[in-house]
Amino acid sequence: MDTLTRTDFQFPGQTAVYHGKVRDVYSIGEEKLVMIATDRISAFDVVLPKGIPYKGQVLNQIAARFLDATDDIVPNWKQASPDPMVTVGVRCEPYKVEMVIRGYITGSAWREYRKGARMLCGIPLAEGLRENQRFETPLITPTTKADEGHDENISKEEIIAQGLVSRDEYEQLEQYTYALFKRGTEMAAEKGLILVDTKYEFGKKDGKIYLIDEIHTPDSSRYFYSEGYQERFEKGEEQKQLSKEFVRKWLMENGFQGLEGQQVPEMTDAYCESVSERYIELYEKIVGEKFVKADAADLTTRIEKNITEYLKL
Repeated sequence: MDTLTRTDFQFPGQTAVYHGKVRDVYSIGEEKLVMIATDRISAFDVVLPKGIPYKGQVLNQIAARFLDATDDIVPNWKQASPDPMVTVGVRCEPYKVEMVIRGYITGSAWREYRKGARMLCGIPLAEGLRENQRFETPLITPTTKADEGHDENISKEEIIAQGLVSRDEYEQLEQYTYALFKRGTEMAAEKGLILVDTKYEFGKKDGKIYLIDEIHTPDSSRYFYSEGYQERFEKGEEQKQLSKEFVRKWLMENGFQGLEGQQVPEMTDAYCESVSERYIELYEKIVGEKFVKADAADLTTRIEKNITEYLKL
């Protein structure tokens, strides 16, 4: 199965390239970015050794769909999607924080709470919470945006005190974050899903705030199935979910949490295929349409051709 795990293109007008954990971002002149969603997969801030078939297409197409569905709330960077794995858009100066918003206590927040933490990014947490319990109101728990290594939790007041974002702009980012999460929650509910938590990234261009990067994908978000949520919660059972958390759990069960000296467990073809199926399942569930697999026979040639033709327009 052909997967795209690295790119090394030279596009007309290209001025720089950034290889992230999952996305490769090409700068075209001063104004434009070409973002390629590869099939790489990361967990615990480590890029795993094998790609996941169709993962890049799933991520890019979900993000494109939600960017279009929320551009009445906040302007976003997307201009076009000339290939199933590619978005082209406006180049912005990113803010140095990611806006994480949580509707439920689960994942890393639950792991910290279970260890005794009762403060999350400066927000006090009540005693007696249970895993996967819904917060009365969603909590914004920002993180620093690390160029390398781990993003770190940070409070609103620390962000402002450190000059990462001004108070007025941060409060605008908060308003956008709540509104985007509300829209995402409503859209998920229509499909029988719960948007549990997610993160948004913002940038600035010509004094205006833009939503950038991906939105409401399984890499940036966690979804539960609505049906059976309450029953599972009351019984203390694991929720049926669609997110990357199942990959993290598989790694933890096999002795890997990204710590020094730990080895990534073997990723067999069958395992990679099963992860691919989960990503496609989320696409079909959240988008409400059958996933159409693009021709993956020669991904590099296809992507290069589609981007080059678009840039000539």
